[in-house]
Amino acid sequence: QVQGTIFPAPNFNPVMDAQLLGGALQGISCEKDVLIDILTQRCNSQRLMIAEAYRDMYGRDLITDLKENLSHHFKEVMVGLMYPPASYDAHELWHALKGADTEEKCLIDILASRSNTEIFQMKEAYLMQYNNDLQQDINSETSGHFRDTLMNLAQGTRLEGYADPSTAAQDAMILWEACQQKTGEHKNMLQMILCNKSYQQLWMVFQEFQNISGQDIVDAINECYDGYFQELLVAIVLCVRDKPSYFAYRLYDAIHDFGFHNKTVIRILIARSEIDLMNIRQRYKERYGKSLFHDIKHFASGHYESALLAICAGDAEDY
Repeated sequence: QVQGTIFPAPNFNPVMDAQLLGGALQGISCEKDVLIDILTQRCNSQRLMIAEAYRDMYGRDLITDLKENLSHHFKEVMVGLMYPPASYDAHELWHALKGADTEEKCLIDILASRSNTEIFQMKEAYLMQYNNDLQQDINSETSGHFRDTLMNLAQGTRLEGYADPSTAAQDAMILWEACQQKTGEHKNMLQMILCNKSYQQLWMVFQEFQNISGQDIVDAINECYDGYFQELLVAIVLCVRDKPSYFAYRLYDAIHDFGFHNKTVIRILIARSEIDLMNIRQRYKERYGKSLFHDIKHFASGHYESALLAICAGDAEDY
């Protein structure tokens, strides 16, 4: 059973929450604990209702007030929680594409893991928020086979729920040849299969690949390709197999290999909080021996730490 860590709050009263937030933000010193208590303990649709009540009450925009009163990573968490999921994805993609340097790993995390519906909504949000076309921006800010694969994913044309056992071996053979030959044409075939076949179909294809080559598809891709193209292909395979495991691996990577890559940690916790963050926590603990709660506590501090831990919703025994 897939589950998140944030649920709709019972006995929810948006007017009262808006009032409490107003008090916390308008005071002489910003009461950050109040912000954490409210915004991390309401689901996204409730937060949007609070923002509406806040506007009615104060004639001000809650996101603007959060931005003005908070700073650094704590601000990023609190503001991030206020976006609807599709808008948050769009916001992250925009900054990944338009920042000083293109953040390829952010593009990979989002586009390799979202469903057709999520991709469609994210493209709409992107157009509304930035008056730009997501696919055009990917086209102009990335290059090579990495770009082609992202463009394919951004079309959101993956078959869903359909599987045809009779073609699985054939697809596996094409993938195996693509790992042997490595020509442009083979790379195209490789990404076409990985971006357009259903998850159910790809499960069978990966099994057949193992039978044909005696090798796991991830190992084969890692051996044959490099750079962001290789990272993207592996991300797609890992998401097909088990999304929570993929995100657990990405969090571990962000926390340990990059001395706590804040942007990645914040993005994954917020984006998965109502989807599968509970499962991600379980996979993290199983795979790495320490809980996500423990590792966040070890690397973050202050209100930033409290906010992340509240979203993570770990228990004391987790530590």
